[in-house]
Amino acid sequence: MAITKQKKVRISSGYAEKLSGSKAIVLTDYRGLTVASMTELRQKLRDLGSNFHVAKNTLFKRALVEAGMPVPEEQLKGPTALGFITGEVSPVIKAFLDFAVENEALQIKGIIWGTAFIGQEGTKALVNLPSREVLLGQLLGAVQGPATNMVGTITAPLRELVQVLAARGEQAAA
Repeated sequence: MAITKQKKVRISSGYAEKLSGSKAIVLTDYRGLTVASMTELRQKLRDLGSNFHVAKNTLFKRALVEAGMPVPEEQLKGPTALGFITGEVSPVIKAFLDFAVENEALQIKGIIWGTAFIGQEGTKALVNLPSREVLLGQLLGAVQGPATNMVGTITAPLRELVQVLAARGEQAAA
């Protein structure tokens, strides 16, 4: 049964709304997944603050154009399901990849992240990125290390002067 124009506009605007609220979108080929497997994947993603929807390629393409995002034409062929990532990206991608290993029917086509499309190889590399907290800790360490060395360098002459005066005071007392 054909979709009415009003329903197409509603679906396309729904995609646009989800695109605006997502940090990244995972494109997958779900051909061969059972309903039980899809439900399991949706539950895992929901626990991570993301969701998974089967998409109509032409309407999703229209929403991408409206949002000013890249349109991976070659990836929008055949059955496509989308994972809209609203939380931290790396754990969700790891969940997708782990699920794809368990269920060979799920094929990850790539990720739209910001204004870039990342293919399958790049998707696997994203999992190895440290979490936000680890990156912030590394940044703090990188900033704090030189600052600590600078303070030590600045205070070293004062420390030495205090030690010399203390030694002189002990000599005078003896």
